[in-house]
Amino acid sequence: MSLRASLQPGFKAGLFTALLALSSLTCDAQTSVPAAAKPRATMNFDCPGDNGGILLAPGFCATIFADNVGHVRHMVVGPKGVLYVNTWSGRYFQNDTPPAGGFLVALQDTKRAGRADVITRFGDGVPEGSAGGTGIAIYKNAVYAEMNDKIIRFRLPTDGIAPTGKADVILSGLPLTGDHPMHPIIIDAKGNLFVDLGSATNACEEKNRQPLSKGLDPCIEKETRGGTWRYDANKTDQKFSSAGRYAAGIRNGEGFAIDAQGRLFVTQHGRDQLGQNWSKLYKVEQGEELPAEEFVRLERGKDYGWPQCYFDGFQKKLVLAPEYGGDGGKTAGLCAQRTAPVAFFPAHWAPNDAVFVTSPRFPAAYRQGVFIAFHGSWNRAPGPQGGFNVVFQPMKDGRASGSYVVFADGFAGPGKASGKAAFRPTGFATAPDGALFISDDSHGRIWRVTYRAPGAATVAGVSEPASGGGSSGNPLPPEGVHPDAGRPSTASLPVPAGATKVQVALGDRIFHGEASNGTCSGCHGSDAKGGSVGGDLTSGTWLWGDGSLAAIRKTITEGVPMPKKHTGAMPPLGGSPLSATDIQAVTDYVWAIGHQH
Repeated sequence: MSLRASLQPGFKAGLFTALLALSSLTCDAQTSVPAAAKPRATMNFDCPGDNGGILLAPGFCATIFADNVGHVRHMVVGPKGVLYVNTWSGRYFQNDTPPAGGFLVALQDTKRAGRADVITRFGDGVPEGSAGGTGIAIYKNAVYAEMNDKIIRFRLPTDGIAPTGKADVILSGLPLTGDHPMHPIIIDAKGNLFVDLGSATNACEEKNRQPLSKGLDPCIEKETRGGTWRYDANKTDQKFSSAGRYAAGIRNGEGFAIDAQGRLFVTQHGRDQLGQNWSKLYKVEQGEELPAEEFVRLERGKDYGWPQCYFDGFQKKLVLAPEYGGDGGKTAGLCAQRTAPVAFFPAHWAPNDAVFVTSPRFPAAYRQGVFIAFHGSWNRAPGPQGGFNVVFQPMKDGRASGSYVVFADGFAGPGKASGKAAFRPTGFATAPDGALFISDDSHGRIWRVTYRAPGAATVAGVSEPASGGGSSGNPLPPEGVHPDAGRPSTASLPVPAGATKVQVALGDRIFHGEASNGTCSGCHGSDAKGGSVGGDLTSGTWLWGDGSLAAIRKTITEGVPMPKKHTGAMPPLGGSPLSATDIQAVTDYVWAIGHQH
């Protein structure tokens, strides 16, 4: 049985238990299981449109509230039903050109048609030196937002929907370097401003993301990164420092949420590259399936494990990371004294936001849990990527109380890969009228989701999409449809001097994870056109070397420890156990796709 199968939605909890028993693994008291075990449901109810191209749990419908707004990150609903969003730009989005105007946007549906008809941008834009941000919140009739290294505040206007005055600086000096430069925020009822400081590295290694690189001890980075910081939302001109740390050991806490009882939670992106960088300790498929993504209850002074620990969803416990003496998940060590999550999910799905819906106009069944937006993975190669969905996790007394269900899906379209996904769920906002907003940071789409069916809702996952043509309703194969099925043949590609078409074809298979456990497509995309993590290999523009076979082979062999324009460091050989023949084949293939025009 593969590790991948036990974590996929719809996999039965009994089989997961059997896997644990066969592995002689000891489980702790965690109550959630990383599988959406509830049966999918159908309902005799049709939405008036196509739900903006996504699939939803029975009884829910969606409209496209706004489109092409920019790289929309997090959102919040303010007075008058106005939706405020923060957008972002920069190297994470390949330095593309954002919409003109400020990075903050106010949107209002004055006609109650489910779509914003008034859209106003405000705050600084590119000409003023802004790159936008992720975090946004409403407190005391003001909008708080991340902008570059600051948290700023705009007083809301009495007339209109967009602030026009100058912003107050609430907090400045936030770190912007490294792997996770974003700063999500949330403000509680007491005026506590919580800010996420994601880590600069994967696991605080001596050499970030490089094979067998040991962890720094002590991890100096942890003094100012990898945790949650607390400040006063009522004070201006506060300066970021290590003294403000509220909780530690959170590698990348993108999604804050407060439940009806006032408890604070945050999502955590688990670390990467166990299989690639520590191949003697982890099989390739373990690298795909470990560690689990986490949802933790934030409490002052607690340490949630990073970088010394990661959460193993199969053993349901924190275990020692290989950079700090771990042995492939057998030893817990100091991790036994760290705080485990209250719920966990499949590896690398990237939980970017979370929200508890409390409006009495939202179905009661869905007010007893948390929604989590999964941005989607890039590093489950050579296996298929995952996430790109919204799940609902039932909760009770601040902990998971059953299996999650996939509440919304279909965002990615036919290609579930970070470079090819049509849309990537990123943020939430809830409105008093019972609407749930979902944002996408690929193309700037925002969906407005409401419950429209007669009668009470029950928690259930999305229904299967209808099959086209014929009456047999042929189901999709259980392993799914690989996004690269039907990709162009290599037969038409040029062949470098001294190579053969057979070698180019082998390089294509390795590149796409179909041979030798190749991982190239995870960063460069299955079409090799790249994304935020890895560069475009088809354009004929070479960041490293001159595009010759020798230069390409050197880059593959030595890796890219310090990327010039992208967010992903590349380990030697992409972290795969490539032979000399494999290296030459991938070299020939990369040369071919880079010289095809």
